[in-house]
Amino acid sequence: MTTIGWVRHGITDWNVEKKAQGQTDIPLNDTGRAQARALAERFRHETWDAVYTSDLSRARETAETIAKALGIPLYVDERLREKGCGKIEGTTEDDRIRMWGEDWREMELGIETEESMISRGTELVRQVCERHPGQRVLLVSHGALISTMLPALVANMETREHLHNTSVTLIRKLDELWVCDLYNCRRHLDAVNL
Repeated sequence: MTTIGWVRHGITDWNVEKKAQGQTDIPLNDTGRAQARALAERFRHETWDAVYTSDLSRARETAETIAKALGIPLYVDERLREKGCGKIEGTTEDDRIRMWGEDWREMELGIETEESMISRGTELVRQVCERHPGQRVLLVSHGALISTMLPALVANMETREHLHNTSVTLIRKLDELWVCDLYNCRRHLDAVNL
């Protein structure tokens, strides 16, 4: 039975400003780095065998903090990147309405489809399970990718709330089915007043 811990990266200035980051490489801010350290401290009390991360620096730095603290291997894989947001990257909701109107979501703005994210994410998860049978593996990624992948993997799962920065969601494979044991947990942040 393979267990996967999906982790959203620490916070960035664009998260605070509510700008669509997409695949623009925005780094963690100081709060995001503190969140990553708090998460690594949480994981010291758990058993993890490896960590995979998006190549975007906000996820990679989060994952590097964890891997270093735990002394586990780190693998970088661009399939864990955030949803490509095309022309809306770097914009807020107000910017998008001003530029394209209220119906901007229905326009062709070069935004990656859910099918594309599910295809690359599913292939990565399959390979992780093959490489790490019976192990516990962290996947450090991004809000839209994780929110899209969870219902694609776990039957009858709805992502009930916005995924918080450095939140942890645990899924495990039983036979051919995935089940969710923990969703959007951020208890590690309580101790650091973030």
